[in-house]
Amino acid sequence: MELSLSRIHHIILKDIIQNGYSPSILSLSTVFQRSQEEIIQYLKDLQEYHGVVLHPKTSEVWIVHPFALSPTNFWVESSRGQWWGNCAWCSLGIAALLKEDTTITTTLGGEFKQIKIHIKDGQLITNECLLIHFPIPMRHAWDNVVYTCSVMQMFTSEIEVDIWCQRHQIAKGDIQPIENIWKFAQKWYGNHLNENWTKWTNEQAKSIFEEFHLTHDVWTIPQTSSRF
Repeated sequence: MELSLSRIHHIILKDIIQNGYSPSILSLSTVFQRSQEEIIQYLKDLQEYHGVVLHPKTSEVWIVHPFALSPTNFWVESSRGQWWGNCAWCSLGIAALLKEDTTITTTLGGEFKQIKIHIKDGQLITNECLLIHFPIPMRHAWDNVVYTCSVMQMFTSEIEVDIWCQRHQIAKGDIQPIENIWKFAQKWYGNHLNENWTKWTNEQAKSIFEEFHLTHDVWTIPQTSSRF
């Protein structure tokens, strides 16, 4: 099989959806008929491209958005399987990627109150008004993307966000209704399973942010040729 960043990204995502975990370096080596050293280099290149996050000691896949491969506050289920999402945005992204009825289980603010969000026939079903808080500016999202995702949580009111930010000494960022982020996630992750997938450029990302009225300073990213 031809080896490219797009193809290895596609194989990783397909395996996660099918099995609930990422293929190992050894498995990828077998699939692509390449040495493990070559696979590791491709994975490192894919990480540089912001396509995956690798375990710092082993180079095994740790995160491939929207999926997390270690426990998080977002548990996503469908008739096909169960997965962890990295954050509120990513958990909706998994539902968007699967294009099937999905249930997301999480806790408000990563604390004690558990809630469930159902997506049926492409529509959000929830018993309460839900907001998603984005504390970290997107221009700094990849400085430590694991942390960026970990603080992207759900709430039921802006007052809850204010209390949470004060309690944990985390800066307040943008707050969006879950309905808007669900639509945004469908656009953002719409091409992720494409065999010819490429990361959004910064210009494309800015255009998508604007399309969904994400105009808070949190969503400001530099005008460069790099990919988001």
